[in-house]
Parts: sequence; C-alpha cells; structure tokens
Amino acid sequence: MTADEGPELTPETCTNRELSWIEFNRRVLALAQDPALPLLERVKFLAIFSTNLDEFYMVRVAGWHNRMQLGLGTQRPDGMQPRPLLREIRRRVTTLMLQQRASLRAVLAELAENGVCILQTHDLVESERRALRAWFSEEVFPVLTPLAVDHARPFPFISNLSLNLAIWVRRDNGRRREPEFVRLKVPDVLPRLVDLRQVSGGRGTTRRGGENFLWLEDIISDNLDLLFPGMTVVGRHPFRVTRNTDVDYEHELEDRFLNISTLIEETLREREFGDVVRLSVNMAIDDRTLRRLERELQVDPEHDVYRVDGSLGTADLMELQQVDRPELRHAPWVPRILPAISEPGHNIFSTISRGDILLHHPYDSFLPVEEFFRSAASDPQVLAIKTTLYRVGSNSPVVHALAEARENDKQVTVLVELKARFDEENNIEWARMLERKGVHVTYGVEELPLKTHAKVTLVVRREEKGVRHYVHLGTGNYNASTARLYTDLGLLSSDPTLGTDALNLFNRLTGYAPGTQYKRLLVAPEYLRDRLLALLEGEIAAAREGRPARVIFKMNQLEEDVVIRKLYQASQAGVQVDLLVRGLCCLVPGLPGISENIRVHSIVGRFLEHSRIYYFRNAPAAQRVYLGSADLMRRNLYNRVEVVFPLLQADHQESVLTMLITSMADNCKGWSLGTDGLYTRIRPGPDDPEIDSQSIFMKHSFGDPRLLERATDKAAQGASE
Repeated sequence: MTADEGPELTPETCTNRELSWIEFNRRVLALAQDPALPLLERVKFLAIFSTNLDEFYMVRVAGWHNRMQLGLGTQRPDGMQPRPLLREIRRRVTTLMLQQRASLRAVLAELAENGVCILQTHDLVESERRALRAWFSEEVFPVLTPLAVDHARPFPFISNLSLNLAIWVRRDNGRRREPEFVRLKVPDVLPRLVDLRQVSGGRGTTRRGGENFLWLEDIISDNLDLLFPGMTVVGRHPFRVTRNTDVDYEHELEDRFLNISTLIEETLREREFGDVVRLSVNMAIDDRTLRRLERELQVDPEHDVYRVDGSLGTADLMELQQVDRPELRHAPWVPRILPAISEPGHNIFSTISRGDILLHHPYDSFLPVEEFFRSAASDPQVLAIKTTLYRVGSNSPVVHALAEARENDKQVTVLVELKARFDEENNIEWARMLERKGVHVTYGVEELPLKTHAKVTLVVRREEKGVRHYVHLGTGNYNASTARLYTDLGLLSSDPTLGTDALNLFNRLTGYAPGTQYKRLLVAPEYLRDRLLALLEGEIAAAREGRPARVIFKMNQLEEDVVIRKLYQASQAGVQVDLLVRGLCCLVPGLPGISENIRVHSIVGRFLEHSRIYYFRNAPAAQRVYLGSADLMRRNLYNRVEVVFPLLQADHQESVLTMLITSMADNCKGWSLGTDGLYTRIRPGPDDPEIDSQSIFMKHSFGDPRLLERATDKAAQGASE
C-alpha cells in the first residue's frame, strides 16, 4: 500500500457493518422511548424498529447464515467471521428487543390512560364476548384453514413473516390419548388490530369509551373450539418465521440471454421459499411445541430462536396510526410552495430558465417536481422526456404523467430499475403499463447486474432560439409519498452542460456507449469514486500547505474501504472532517494519530434523513458542493449507476452549507459516534439554546443563517490563532 492510499484498515479502525446498523436501530428505538414525543408517534417508531429488524434478518443476517453454512469466511478488515458475528448480532438484538418490549408496555399503558387500548379477550364483559364470537363466526372463521399434521399430512410450508398458531388438540372420545398437532395461519387479509366497535356494531353494545382494539390472534385463540368440534384444545402458541429473501441478481444475471422482467418475477416467487433465519415465539411457549417447531423448520435453537415477551410481529402496530386522535401525534405538516412556482399562470419551464430551483423536501413541496412532469406531458413544445425510476410507489402521478406524454405523441424513455429490493413487483406492474402505452421502457445498461439508482429526468423542448434541455436531478426517488417523509434535495435546471451530460447519460443507459464522458456529472461506477478521492486530495494538499481545509459529507451509510482510508489520511493531514451519517458507519472517529480530526454525527427524527451531500472547501467554485443519489458504500460506487451533480449557483451552495451547519448543531435529535462504535445523544449545555434541525427546516427550508455565521466566525478565529 502507498502512503497516498491512507492507513491500512484493521479491526480497530473499521467497525463491522452489521453491528453498526444495529446501533442505528438503537437510535430509532430511542425515539420510541422519548417522552417528549406524542404517544402515537412513539408507537410508530416502535413499529419501524420491528420493520427494520425484519428486513435486517431477511437480507443481512440471511447472507451471513449462508456463509456460515457453506463454511465461507470473510476478508473484511473488521475481522468478524460469520459464526462469532451471528452470535454477537443475536446478543445485541436480544438486548434491544427486551428494551423495545419494556418501552412498548410503557407506551401502551400511557395510551390506555388516554383512551386508546389494546385489550385482551379476558378484559371483555360477557355481552362483548358474545358479540366477538358472532363476529368471529361471520368474518374470520370462513377464511381460516387449520392444517393437521400426521402420518398422511406433512408439516405445511410457513411463509415469510406470517403469524401462525401451533395448536394441540385431543379427541373427546378418548380413543387417542396423545394430543395432535395443527398449524393455523392468522390470515393477513384481515386487520391485525381489530376495532372493538367493528365487532360490537349490530351484534351487541359496548359501553367502553375511547378506542379499543384486540389482536386478531387473540380473538382466534379464544374461539378455537368452533374450529375443532369433537376435540379439546389443550395448547395454543403463536410463532412467526423470517426467511432469507435476499436475491443475488449478479449471480442470476450471468446469462445475458435471460429476460430481466421474467427473471425478476421468478425470483419473487422463489423469495417466499428461502431458508428460515429466525423463529420468533412467545415466552410462554412450552418445550414440546418449541422442539416440534425447531425440528420441522430446521432451525438452530442456539442461533435462530428468539423468545419474545408479548405479541409477535409488532411492525403491525403501525395500524394504530388509523386512530383519529390528532392530539396524540405531531401536528400535520404542510410543505411550503416556492413563490415563483405558485404564481397564477406561471410556466414551469420559463421559471426554470430564469434560474435554477433548489428544493429541500419535505420542507419544500414535491408539487413542482410533479408539475415538471405534467407540464412536459402536455406542453406542445416538448419533444421528449427521459427519466430513471427506482421506487415510485403505487398510483404515481409521475407514472401517469409519462403515460399521458406518450398519448400526446412525445418521445418517452423510462429506465425502470426492476431490482429495487421489495419494490420489484410494483415496478414490473407499472413498467408493463407504460410499455402498453408505447413508452420506450428499458431495464438497465448492458451490464445487467448493475442497479440504476440515479435520480435523473431530462426534458427536451423546442423553443424560439432552438432546442433546450431541462433537467431534474435529485437525491431521492420520484415518489410523492416518501417525499413527505424523507429529507431529500432536488434541482430543476436548464444549465446547458447539465442538460448535455444528462443526454449523454441516457444514451449510455439505453444504448452502447461505455466511453461516455461528462463535464459536470459524477457518474458511478466509472467516475464517481475517483473524482471524490481527487477532491479529497485537494483538501489534503491545502492542509499540508497550511491553509484551512474542510470537508462535510452527509449520507445514509458509510462503508467503502478506500474512501474511509482517504478520510483517515485527510484527518492526519489536518483536514477538518464532519460526517453526517444517518445509518451504519464503518469509520471510527477520534482515534489519536488517525482520525482525531473526524467527527461523526447522526440525526434520527420525525423525517427520515435521506439526502446525500458532499462539500469541499478548497474545490473550484463549480465543484464545491455536490448532491446525489450515492452513499459511500461499495454497492453504490462499484455496482450501481449513480449520479452526483454540482450546485453551480453560489446562493444554492450557501443554502446547502447553512443546512449542513444547522444539522451539525442539532442538540435535540443529534447523536455523536465515539471511538467504541457507540453513539451518545447530544444534549444542550445549561446555557445553550435547543437546536432541533428538522424543526428549524420546517420554518426555514435550509436552516438558520445565523448558525452559519457563527460557524464561519469561529473558524476564522481558529485560523487566526
């Protein structure tokens, strides 16, 4: 290794990716434990915590299970091998789950005091139980399918994330003394949390006030006798399995003659049949039932079985968001619309031509982006629209606008990423709809294993002075729903160099042009990593010359080895490095002689931090601030098509720098990473004002300029000293 590559990574300088992710989910759980948050918001974070864990086991833990079973090791610099890593994951997750259950009990108790209750069937009075039994007979019984297991009927397949009851029954005639086993799936076509008013309406009355719910599996358990006439139920225990759902598209796509959409459909069907990587059971399960499940599901009792205190599958707590109690949640947030966009009769293309438009979602409305697509679809001067789509959601206004554009005889090209994990089925559906409309739909570059993760749209418009290109470049997906929940940045521009680069990018994506060059855009996998390293080298050179040098990066994840080593090298040279990393971070800050000039912050709040920003103090003006779709992960830099783009206007650069400084000053929802790989909640000092960055952005899209002024003054003072 040469000196220019930075210090070697070792277990002391590189945190394990999976363990760092668990620390992220710990920060999510901390929001559920925060008494300052409204109760239903705390319930939401309890549900998100569970959803995160489900996906973690389905993908990340599943991959390490495969490695362990195949006897494969790893050469990652953190030094963790599959078996000890899985053991440590289990230890940490078990601790977190105990904390989650304690928090859940506390939050549900507070909710009950506020009139929102999850009851148990033994809490009901006799009239309510009669109504419940009648409702069960009419609404639930017909969709239940008990599956007996005996010499003629094998143990049934248990689908991923399904909730089930393991039931033991004994014949009333006494001919057989040993109980017999039945598996009953809790139907996912019904709500998991059943509103008691729905049960009681028309079948009886309930005098209970407030909002009252029952877990569906409790209702089923209380009425099992109706399912087994002539039998006595002698045991019932809920269980839930998590299966390996990861798809190795790189391996599957080695055959270039495969039809990509057909392949995706096949892998979706196969996903349900992956190996079990987690069996969740209730604390009260007896040994006989647990041993039976372990044997039938072929799970390792030491690694794969998790005993849970309370109801399983608490991701379904998200159903409580249906409760109409606005005082128990955040006040609704209405994004602001920029004055230039809201003027009556304005033309979006005329507005963009007067100057670039920078949007910070969800604080700024996503409507201008949708209007960009709608106007392009209907404007008679628009000749063509080209876009990349990754996750757009269902019933997407963007997709409808693209279909309308084709109906209006525009040339429409859409690169659809079918390999967007857990969105494959939805993407296939609307991609085929667009194809039926006559849209040119393509599924990626000729290197099919590469996911196209870039967020780019190009509109070609004929104007008085000739053909002009308009672009939208973003850090997030073209998804109106997530644009209300995720923090992202988007740029609408008619800059000729950005437009030409976007045109060349689409030629690269839809045709054969591996030698494509770009003037402004940093495109992965060909150019992004090396250009970021070169910009970092510029800061290192400035620091060695005695000039103030600083980089500020904001991203979702940081894991790529070469970039981490270069950041360590920058720290050693005296560059001040500030990293805002929402999720996992494999870099270790604060190590003497290695990373003492690096600070890592994380913000977990009401909105999901999702924007990616790269700031270099000493770069040329047109390369000082970059935004884009790429995190600093191996997958983003080597195995995806990503686009990172510069902000060319000085006022936009200052706005984003203000945003970064505001985020780093957060002492309400901010966390600081220590050398031990653990995060500490940042709290204001006794004389410090509270700074909640997301609350500030709700008032001012890009933060408080006074914070930037103070930071600038402080930096100038430090330089003079």
